[in-house]
Amino acid sequence: MGLLKEFKEFALKGNVMDMAIGVIVGGAFGSIVTALTTDFINPLIASFGGAEVAGLIKLPWVDYAGLSLEERTALSINYGDFITSVINFLILAVVLFILLKGMNKLKELGSKKEEEAEEPAPEPSAEEKLLVEIRDLLASKK
Repeated sequence: MGLLKEFKEFALKGNVMDMAIGVIVGGAFGSIVTALTTDFINPLIASFGGAEVAGLIKLPWVDYAGLSLEERTALSINYGDFITSVINFLILAVVLFILLKGMNKLKELGSKKEEEAEEPAPEPSAEEKLLVEIRDLLASKK
C-alpha cells in the first residue's frame, strides 16, 4: 500500500501536472512547427535557386525499375526529410529559447517586486526614539 500512496502523492504534485501539460502543449506546438516548415518554409526555400527540399538520393545498387513512388522513397536516402527535420528543430529551439527567456524575465520582475515589498521599515533615528520616550513619559503622568 505504501508504494501506491507514494505514487499518488508524486502524480498529484503540481510539478508533475505542469510537466504533463507541457508535454501535451509541446506536442501540439511541434505539429504547428512541422506544418509551418512543410507548408511555408520548404516552398520558400525551393523557390530560391531551384533548391529541392523534398529531394532524395537513389542508391546505385538498387534496381528502381517497376517500383512505386513509395517503394522508391523507402529505398532512397531522403535528405529533404532530414533538412525539414533540422529546420523544425531550429524553429522549435528558437521559440523555446525566447519563451524561456521571457519567463525568466517575468520571474525576475516578480522577485524584485517581492524584495521591494518585504523591505523593512528603516530604523528610527536617535531623535525619533527620544521623542517617543518623551511622549510616553508625558502620557504616563496624565
